[in-house]
Amino acid sequence: MTEEKPQKLKLKRELGMLGAVSLIVGTAVGSGIFMTPQTVISSVGSPGASLVIWASCGLLAILASFCYAELGTVIKESGGEYIYILRTSGPVLAFMLIFSSVLFVRPAAIAGMGLSFATYVVTPFYGDCPPPVLVVKCVAAAAIITLAIVNCMKVRFAMSIQVFFTVVKVLALAGIIIGGVVMLIKGHTENFENSFENTNVGVNSIGIAFYQGLWSYDGWNNLNSVTEELKRPEVNLPRAVLIAISLVTTLYLLVNVSYLTVMTPKELMSSSAVAVTWGNKVLGSWGWVMSVAAALSAFGSLNGTFFSGGRVCFVAAREGHMPDILSMAHVHRLTPSPALIFTTIISLVVLIPGDFQSIVNYFSFTAWFFYAIVLSGLIYLKIKKPDLPRSYKVPIVIPILVLAAAIFLVLAPIIDNPQIEYLYVALFILSGVIVYIPFIHYKLCPGVLDKLTVFLQLFLEVAPADKNL
Repeated sequence: MTEEKPQKLKLKRELGMLGAVSLIVGTAVGSGIFMTPQTVISSVGSPGASLVIWASCGLLAILASFCYAELGTVIKESGGEYIYILRTSGPVLAFMLIFSSVLFVRPAAIAGMGLSFATYVVTPFYGDCPPPVLVVKCVAAAAIITLAIVNCMKVRFAMSIQVFFTVVKVLALAGIIIGGVVMLIKGHTENFENSFENTNVGVNSIGIAFYQGLWSYDGWNNLNSVTEELKRPEVNLPRAVLIAISLVTTLYLLVNVSYLTVMTPKELMSSSAVAVTWGNKVLGSWGWVMSVAAALSAFGSLNGTFFSGGRVCFVAAREGHMPDILSMAHVHRLTPSPALIFTTIISLVVLIPGDFQSIVNYFSFTAWFFYAIVLSGLIYLKIKKPDLPRSYKVPIVIPILVLAAAIFLVLAPIIDNPQIEYLYVALFILSGVIVYIPFIHYKLCPGVLDKLTVFLQLFLEVAPADKNL
């Protein structure tokens, strides 16, 4: 009698086309479109230029996501940027990404969305006064903990929440667009006369406007983090990306036109929450509806970021770049709960000193640095390994264009307006090497976490999970 090999756990392929589109749209359409339009217009100085920035950000997100769609059909593993850098550029760069991503980038994104959700929930209760920072942070922490519990429970439950919130936010944006159309029909076009007057064309102002605009599209690459849970990824990945990003770009452009129809550029720049100001002017006593819509929108984004962010940490642990416990999945629920709990704890720590504006700028700087490395990897694969089986291809000119844009986004603010914070971020990324050499490459202190791993494995009811290819 032959002994049967014990069956290892796998994450299930439970993500269909609707879930895939909802994951991208639901994460991208978050707090960004409700909070960053005023920063975009104040950076570039004119309504016309701000609409050009929004359209350009959409185009860049579409082109970048096409490149990722090809990578996703060549490298069919979950983990997004991390796994692509690991397979094309080697373990050191991949570890630098995961080190900064797990300890800073993802938690900063989660904290940023938590803060914007809390701001919209709390603001109506304080009338014209700004809400106390402590209250906002406590509400943000409560939202993060709630979603951590939801995501640890069941994949399908987390996806149902994602689809529901995506529908809510698309309806909210449609409401803003319809309101704007009505005002345009009534002849409110004065804000579009001489719409390119006072435009700032400085490299730094365009770079910062792009950072803020692209924050609103962030999530275009989320689906690549969960490839192993996507049904028929070779078909659904490129399709979902095209549908989702095109929809988001169209909605954003029309929403910005609506904002500018109702508010003068000055009003827009001075507003702390654009959607609420819009709601008060158009809906009068029903203005609070926009606060609710914006809060729900940020909540949905937070859920999507959690869903994909936990997976990246899980994949890195599976490759030996994070403690073993993080590569395990719950034996019954099949969710990567240790990775999700770890992400939650770090996010709550980042939330304590967090300030929304600076979080966005430094987050974008690190993100685009690694996007540039991923795109270089795609160009390398296209030139050196053209025979690799891929069900989807982009012309080589597209990754070259996106790579040029990524290099501009990384260098522009540093060259034009050097700030010490960028140096801190660069040193933080490089410090990953200091951790990598002794602990990952030479495997110093190999058994130091063994007892803790066994204890947590029993306590959390988790076991090692295999790749789902």
